Amino acid sequence: MRAARFYGKEDLRIEDVPEPAPGPGEVKLRNAYTGICGTDLHVFFTPEASGFDFSKPNELTGAALPQVFGHEFAGQIVEVGEGVTGHHEGDKVAVWPLHSCGSCPACDTGLAGACQRLACQGISSPGGGMSAYTTVKADKVYTLPDSVDLRMGAMVEPMAAAWHAVVRSGIKPGQSALIAGAGPIGVGVWFALKAHGVDRIVVSEPQKSRRDAIVGVGADPVVGPEDDLADVIASTTGERGVDVAFEAAGAGAAVNQAIASLAPRGTLLIVSLHEKEFAFNPTPFVFAENTIIGSIAYLPEDFDAVIAAMAEGHYDFTGWVSEVPLEHVSDALQELRAGQHMKVLVKS
Repeated sequence: MRAARFYGKEDLRIEDVPEPAPGPGEVKLRNAYTGICGTDLHVFFTPEASGFDFSKPNELTGAALPQVFGHEFAGQIVEVGEGVTGHHEGDKVAVWPLHSCGSCPACDTGLAGACQRLACQGISSPGGGMSAYTTVKADKVYTLPDSVDLRMGAMVEPMAAAWHAVVRSGIKPGQSALIAGAGPIGVGVWFALKAHGVDRIVVSEPQKSRRDAIVGVGADPVVGPEDDLADVIASTTGERGVDVAFEAAGAGAAVNQAIASLAPRGTLLIVSLHEKEFAFNPTPFVFAENTIIGSIAYLPEDFDAVIAAMAEGHYDFTGWVSEVPLEHVSDALQELRAGQHMKVLVKS
């Protein structure tokens, strides 16, 4: 079967590999779509700074390079292994790609996504979405209802990360929010806020194509560099400031912009990864008694909630999610890094 295998920095090859068979407790999937996300870009272009150590086999999974790529994926079960119950051939499923140790302080707290030994299928665990077939532990697949197709299923993982951020923030219906950064996670935060009953949402994004994308799904107001964000925040919140600011840009300027937007005792939720340090003056935070919260990955209930919200029609991927065939994945990675796409799904 054909698969995209990662060999190292900027080295992804389309190759023929053996078709897997499910072991006990596993299901075999015919992969459908796999999303490319910011983590994939870090792994592909700067593996040394990605948080994953590719110099030796992963201590949790034993995976070593070359590795089948892709961790945001969905497919259809074509075979079930010995001992599997509750899943059947023909089921459409989204995949939970994380592997956690179960014994570190994060795992002891119930935060598998923050595991100190975290591994991820499609990065540091055997198999991945960018292949015709893969095998997955049966307890890591989530059945999709009839109204959620496999294209939407591939978006469950990134949308769950955004959903988790909204839950972590503690925002309540009727409160106000700023989203700084309208990339895929920022768009996901917007959908999750709307599903949580939050309607006063200001979006700030310097890139026009991303502004156009989030406007296309219904966001308003959306602020660009030529606009006065402070004025828009003031008019939206009655000059109070937002209750929660979500920083989803991975840029120091966006963090400081978000801080300036907050109401007294407001919350800054950082859901992006930052490659560079930046200057931060905590004094305004102190005087306003503001709070900073970090958010990473998701919990099982976030996957369940996103799938339910998709089934209820809360998500719209029209106009901002594009598709490429497996053979064009390396080109898509380059184009994403250059800002030429919003979100790309690779069709297996």
